[in-house]
Amino acid sequence: MISTKSRGGPVEGRRPQRGRPEPKYAPELAHLALDALRDYRQELVAEETRVSYWRRILQARLDQVIGPDDHQALSRLRGVLDDHGQSSRRLAMLPVVTPEDAAPLPNLAVLWETTPGTETDHALLIARLTDAEKELSTYRRSLHERLDAATGELISRYRDQPALALKALPLRQRSA
Repeated sequence: MISTKSRGGPVEGRRPQRGRPEPKYAPELAHLALDALRDYRQELVAEETRVSYWRRILQARLDQVIGPDDHQALSRLRGVLDDHGQSSRRLAMLPVVTPEDAAPLPNLAVLWETTPGTETDHALLIARLTDAEKELSTYRRSLHERLDAATGELISRYRDQPALALKALPLRQRSA
């Protein structure tokens, strides 16, 4: 018989998978009901997808500005845009977020600035692109931490009360 220990404890008879941390309860998420926790996690997933997309575009733009081979840089940018189309289809429907609800992002207008003619202007553009990429990367890491916490909280709840997992299944309504 497999038994569980108190809230957040390991499950007897199971070994954690290598490379994956043992899921833990997240005290900061304890106040959320199960449906609210699932919604919160899904919002984080959607936001991470959006931020990752912009970060890849920033990196491709930086490659274009820095790199000597414009053809290669444009090819990478095309690849980023194509990859996003593929990953978007896998996610099915993502909720639309209004600009007021969107998370803060760096000033991404620098992506569309043309490469200036002087070396000083060129260096300034590279610095601005690099700063924007670092800011997005930092934000993305914080999203991953919050996503890991939400996932750990869900898994811990499911381990303690396996019947909760049934609420996630789309059950058909029986007709009378």
